[in-house]
Amino acid sequence: MTLLVGVLLSIAPLLPGDTTLTLAQAMRLAQQRGTQAAVARTNAAIAGERIGERRAELLPTINGFLGWSRSTQNIDEFGLPIGTGLVTDPFNVTRARLSASQTLLDLPALTRLRAAGDSAEAAASDASAAGAAAATRAGAAYVRLQGAEATIAARQADSALASDLLSQARQLAEAGVGTNIDVTRNEVNLSATATALVLARGERDRSRIELLRAVALPLDTRLTLADSLGAEDLALPASEEEAVAVAVANRPELAAERQRTEVAELTRRAIGQENLPSAQLSGYAQESAGLSSDFNGTWNVAVGLVVPILDGFRRQRRHAEQTLRIEAQQLREADTGRQVDAEARSAVIDLRSAREQIAVAGRRVELAELELQQAQERFTAGVAGSVETTNAQRGLVAARDALIQARVSLDVARVTAYRALGLTFPGASFEEEKE
Repeated sequence: MTLLVGVLLSIAPLLPGDTTLTLAQAMRLAQQRGTQAAVARTNAAIAGERIGERRAELLPTINGFLGWSRSTQNIDEFGLPIGTGLVTDPFNVTRARLSASQTLLDLPALTRLRAAGDSAEAAASDASAAGAAAATRAGAAYVRLQGAEATIAARQADSALASDLLSQARQLAEAGVGTNIDVTRNEVNLSATATALVLARGERDRSRIELLRAVALPLDTRLTLADSLGAEDLALPASEEEAVAVAVANRPELAAERQRTEVAELTRRAIGQENLPSAQLSGYAQESAGLSSDFNGTWNVAVGLVVPILDGFRRQRRHAEQTLRIEAQQLREADTGRQVDAEARSAVIDLRSAREQIAVAGRRVELAELELQQAQERFTAGVAGSVETTNAQRGLVAARDALIQARVSLDVARVTAYRALGLTFPGASFEEEKE
């Protein structure tokens, strides 16, 4: 109940009445409410319950029995020298019994209990990894929506510029300085920018649905993104070696595989320990009578030692099978380690590349704006036609798109880098509240 209240309070400001959403909030919502993350947390809880199941093998077992029977008895069964063919008359027996047993020594059960604990830790690591993956998907969707909105703003600026150029062309044509072909070219250019604006709005709407789906909010929710595109923090490692060290220490997937390897080894050890003796204490207290009003008590206490001798060599085959399972798990662990290494290095490369793209794209926009300015001046002076202004505007459109894409790439690389290094995105942490 406490966890549910905490989640509801954390998302209350994000429901349709209040649509402002930050990147960190989007990632936290996905981590809290994403289906895959929720299923992984449930699996972790299931694994935790298995610890209790394994512990039960070492705890006392108590049973009660109350029964009534009516039967006859063949006295010859007991081998008594009192005659042959003696069978009793039917008689009644009422029994009330309380029995109990307690394991005194069971090394395989103790080892399986340890393995269950490691399995629960592996499931918890899986849940953490699933939450981080959901948060990363939501973060990437948020950034793509930012990019779509930035593209709309750029297309609106392009449309305003195209409209200004068309007005200028018409004025020059009316003054006898320009030509009708210049007017037509600018009308075509304005139509093209209007089409691009419509396409950008459609992309924005699709990106919005993708983000709402990722954060598990109603798809008719109207969103206002609070963060700006291209924001960056410098808290991430700058070198590949440092990034790999951080990832190896923090990635939950790698921790889960290590724990599964430990579980496999403990399981093999438990199988080997099944060849060792086990001890158990058991007993019962019983009240029985032929008539319900004539009960007499009896009791029994026993201590037993079970020594395994031969079970058809099943234990040996299971031990060999488990050894092969360990080898397979070690291969999976090694492959996960290589994957973590590669993703950490790629994260550093992607961040570095995105920063360089922004620098180049920013300079390209500056040059494209200068080119357009000079083309407009030449067109106004009558020394050039509208072809130059049209080409210059197209160059500016491409430069703006390149800058937007570079900023999107930087933010996606930033979100992905936190995931690749096993770090929590600033402000997006989610810890389950406990009683």
